[in-house]
Amino acid sequence: MESAELHELLYRGRVQVEGRVPYSSNQALLVSVSGAENSVLACYKAEMGERPLWDFPEGLWRREVAAYVLDDHLGLGVVPITVGREDLPFGPGSLQWWVSDATDDHYFTLREKPELEEWLRALAVFDVVANNADRKGGHVIFDGTRCWAIDNGLCFHPEDKLRTVIWDYAFTPIPEVVLSSLRRLTDGDGEFLRQWLERDEVDATLERAEELLREGCLPPPDEDREWPPYPWPLI
Repeated sequence: MESAELHELLYRGRVQVEGRVPYSSNQALLVSVSGAENSVLACYKAEMGERPLWDFPEGLWRREVAAYVLDDHLGLGVVPITVGREDLPFGPGSLQWWVSDATDDHYFTLREKPELEEWLRALAVFDVVANNADRKGGHVIFDGTRCWAIDNGLCFHPEDKLRTVIWDYAFTPIPEVVLSSLRRLTDGDGEFLRQWLERDEVDATLERAEELLREGCLPPPDEDREWPPYPWPLI
C-alpha cells in the first residue's frame, strides 16, 4: 500500500479494538483499521488511557502525531505513519501504523549492523530536534528490512529533556542531506506543527534545529545537568 493510501486509511477507516499492547506504560491498544478494500493494524493511544506526568501536559498522543509530522517534513523516514483522530472507540488519540513482523532486535543489536548506521544517525538528529525525553533501545525496531522509531510521545518539551541511548554518534558530522532538511525546517515558521503543539514548543524545536545547523555535528551527552541524559530502563 502506498503511504498516501495508508495515511488515508488510518485517517478515515473503521476502527475495531483487538486487544491491549502488553507492557505499555499507557493504555496502548492494538486495533484493526478497515476500509472498502484494505485493512491494516495500528497502535491506538487514547488520551483517556494516559497516566498523568508532572512535566508533560495531557494529550501525549498529540506529540506522537507531531513526531510523525516532523519526520515527514524532514523526509527522514524514521517514524511510522501516525494520525490523530477524535472519533475513536475511547475518544481522541493517535493511530500509528503497526509495524508487522518486527524482530526481537533493538538499538543495541541494530547498531552492530553497518548498513543501518545512516538511518540510526538520522534518528539521532531527529531525537535532538524533537527533544525526545525517552528514546529507549526498545523503541527502535526492525522489520527484517528496515528500522522504525516508535513511542514518541515524550517529545517537544520547550526545556532540555533529551534522554536517549543513541549517543554513539556524538561529535560526528551530520550528513549534508540531513542538513538540507534542517535548513528547510528553519526557513519556515513551523506552522505545520502548530495544530499539535504549543507555540513555545514549536519555537524551541526550530531553535534546536538551528543549533544543529550551526554546529554541523551531533552533540555529546550533557552529564552536568540535573537530569541524566539516559532513559531508564535502557531497553
